[in-house]
Amino acid sequence: MTTVDTVVSHRLTAQQRKAIVAGAVGNTVEWVDWAVYATFAPVFAGQFFAGGNETTALLSTLAVFAVGFVMRPIGGAVLGAYADRNGRKKGLTLTISLMAGASIVIALCPTYTAIGVLAPIVLLLARLVQGFSAGGEFGSSSAFLIESAAPGRRAFAGSWQQVSVGLGSLLAALMGTILNSTLSDADLRGWGWRLAFGLAGLLGLVGLWLRVSVHETEAFTKIAAKPRRNPVVAMLRDHPGAALRVAGVTIAGTLIYYVWVSYMPAYAHLTTGIPLKTALLANTLAMVVFILLLPFGGLLSDRLGRKPTMTMFAGGFVVFAWPAFHFLGNSFWSVFAIELIGLVLIVGYSANCAVIMAEQFPPEVRTTGIGLPYALAVAIFGGTAPYVTTWLNANHLGDLVWIYVAAAALIGVAVYLTMPETKGKEL
Repeated sequence: MTTVDTVVSHRLTAQQRKAIVAGAVGNTVEWVDWAVYATFAPVFAGQFFAGGNETTALLSTLAVFAVGFVMRPIGGAVLGAYADRNGRKKGLTLTISLMAGASIVIALCPTYTAIGVLAPIVLLLARLVQGFSAGGEFGSSSAFLIESAAPGRRAFAGSWQQVSVGLGSLLAALMGTILNSTLSDADLRGWGWRLAFGLAGLLGLVGLWLRVSVHETEAFTKIAAKPRRNPVVAMLRDHPGAALRVAGVTIAGTLIYYVWVSYMPAYAHLTTGIPLKTALLANTLAMVVFILLLPFGGLLSDRLGRKPTMTMFAGGFVVFAWPAFHFLGNSFWSVFAIELIGLVLIVGYSANCAVIMAEQFPPEVRTTGIGLPYALAVAIFGGTAPYVTTWLNANHLGDLVWIYVAAAALIGVAVYLTMPETKGKEL
């Protein structure tokens, strides 16, 4: 390859930049819709579940939230196969339409008082659709972003998948903060939560417009006319090693991410006595830094390779797990420092996960190959991480949480050191 070719391969064209923006913004909107449910669950729980007990209503609402995770592997398989057969663009427009449509259904659904048991049934169905959509979104958006990038900027492009997930969660939290601070409690419970779901659904129209306006990726266009088998069958039969590798790559990253983002504030509050709102503020500010660093993590991967940057993440946690949980103190700066160091290390995983998974498969099974193993690993290891850590703490075994994290990191080191380097691999 000549010097000129090398320079060109690292430069994003205007069309490639537009594709990355469309993929990232659409993905942000998708995750705003997903996260609004968790943000406002305590507010609208009583609207859908009867009994007069707020705790029971909230638990029922959160159970519906958890059911959404069950649908993610199904969405990864079904919608992944759809995108592999019909194109990334069609797959992405379908996922965002499903997610936004379900948000609008929740916004307009009558309460339990008005229609009885139909209210929680509608809520459950809408959340199942959202889980189904979320399962297809990761594979479709990852494949689209990576295939739309210049060869030397694939990790950079893929990092925006995780940037957009983080931004979606932050925007949902910001929406909750604004509505909580501007509306009375009665208005928030009466119609404010509906406004949040309605806005999230309408934002989906913006994401839909962006996704409709971009071109299909060249990688898919080249194989669109070729006869193909069912992508799920083809992925499992022809690429079982790659599918297992995707799951293996995901284990350490998803488990440690959920522990650091979902569990660490509560752990700090329970073990040090720091006010929960202070711990959550430290977590939020560290997340902002994390999101800002992700594209730079992608650039580092494009320069050094996937294996070194992923190994730095996992190896860093093998070393950091014990001091992180043992030197956590009762102050904002202590929690912020622990959160920040951990999230800086996680950049090594999050900036890489989309590109590594996309580089494992040929285009005819790429979306399915990313989406299904990833969704299964997230459901098994990421979805259970808050429960396991909470159980350990509740049974006076909180001192063992660092071992749980370190063990996951060791698995990551083993996977990352033995996987083939895919930087520069032809898609």
